[in-house]
Amino acid sequence: MKLLKYTLLATSLFLSGMNHWASAEELKDMKRLFVSPPESARPGVYWYFMDGNLSKEGMTKDLESMKRVGIGSVVFLEVNVGIPRGHVDFLSTEWKDCFKHAVKECERLGISMILGIGPGWTGSGGPWVKGEESMRHLVSSVTRVTGGSKQTITLEKPSPKPPYFGEGAFTPELKEKWLDYYEDVAVLAFPATNGKVSIKDIEEKALYYRAPYSSVPGVKQFIPREEQDKPLEPGDAIAVDQVIDLTSSLKDGAVTWNVPSGEWMIMRFGIRNNGAVTRPAPLPGVGFECDKTDTTALMAHLRTFTGSLFDLLGERDTTLAGGLKILHMDSWEMGAQNWSPRLREEFKKRRGYDPQPYFPVYAGLVVGDKNISERFLWDLRQTMQELMLENHSLFVKAYARQHGMQLSIEPYDMNPMQDLELGASADIPMCEFWSPGGYNTSFSAIEVRWPISKGNVWFLRRLLRQQATVGVSIRLL
Repeated sequence: MKLLKYTLLATSLFLSGMNHWASAEELKDMKRLFVSPPESARPGVYWYFMDGNLSKEGMTKDLESMKRVGIGSVVFLEVNVGIPRGHVDFLSTEWKDCFKHAVKECERLGISMILGIGPGWTGSGGPWVKGEESMRHLVSSVTRVTGGSKQTITLEKPSPKPPYFGEGAFTPELKEKWLDYYEDVAVLAFPATNGKVSIKDIEEKALYYRAPYSSVPGVKQFIPREEQDKPLEPGDAIAVDQVIDLTSSLKDGAVTWNVPSGEWMIMRFGIRNNGAVTRPAPLPGVGFECDKTDTTALMAHLRTFTGSLFDLLGERDTTLAGGLKILHMDSWEMGAQNWSPRLREEFKKRRGYDPQPYFPVYAGLVVGDKNISERFLWDLRQTMQELMLENHSLFVKAYARQHGMQLSIEPYDMNPMQDLELGASADIPMCEFWSPGGYNTSFSAIEVRWPISKGNVWFLRRLLRQQATVGVSIRLL
């Protein structure tokens, strides 16, 4: 343990610009600074409030106790984890008065406050998020018809995908909104396939679900590509040039079409809410998660939540050691989305082709061949990642800057992007670890970057010798 402490301290000093051989006096300083660390090295804690159980008096006692033991920062989150509800409703006048008091006390005591950007710890949303502003999936239904005549064909409205965490998190009102929200996107027809070939793990590859890597056994660290292992037979796949767009013919859930001879499949594509809610939020804060690809939807949420709190606080002295300093995105537990209002447009621009003929791949059907379909799915994931980084995490980072703040992110668990890409978009990446046995998070994600120098080489040699003992992973970039 002592070895680990000195290793971490040495890391800090070298990252601060110590680019020479360490002298005996400098080593003595290392020990002194560890025994009496500067204010900037104080630890931080989560500061949870349990669904309305908060008071000004309790906040002051908490913060003064933290100050006495050397706590330097607190993550302010209100959650609902089964504790009986308190009397202070989330975002009520009394709640806001308590929040303002907490910020002022942090300023007085020199403690930094880190504020989650939504109720609960999941992400950014609330009961104010409308269906058209929420995280959404592209879903579909299939109708088979025999051709050779003009027909009016009724197409089943696609159902929503079951929420990953089930429907238990819905309030009755929210469940009704979830079931009611639907928008048509496209209707495509093509010669019927035989149904023998499909894409494996399609619900993960098409970003319907991402299970939490930390707590569910067997979750893949990355999504492997399924290679085409044998030649396709006639009827196994959909030929791209045989996909017919019937979208303009859709009216009241039906299409009128002069169906060519043969057996045909007609797919109706629409968008549904993905079932992600602000978990585990205080009851008055339970609602849909906002769209992570759309800055308009995100700003509508931010104005309601963080914007109202900024207005409440008024002008703040950002030079103070304490007070509201950082906005925070905690572990990503809102699942995946595979649709954006801008998806088709952005996909064409970024990937160079129209995704619409490949929409059947969302349902596991093969378009072209397996390699082509897998490439489309990769392109889909890449496009969605880019849109979410640009229009969510990086947007929130810029938003925080406008208010004299930074952004911290805990970039893991159900994240539909790459963890390191999401973490890199933060000012302060945050990690989590658990004890071995039942969890996969007994690791850290630390990247050390600094110029190679004589002093750094000395430090690196020592660190590499100690790596096996302290369990620190080194990556040189």
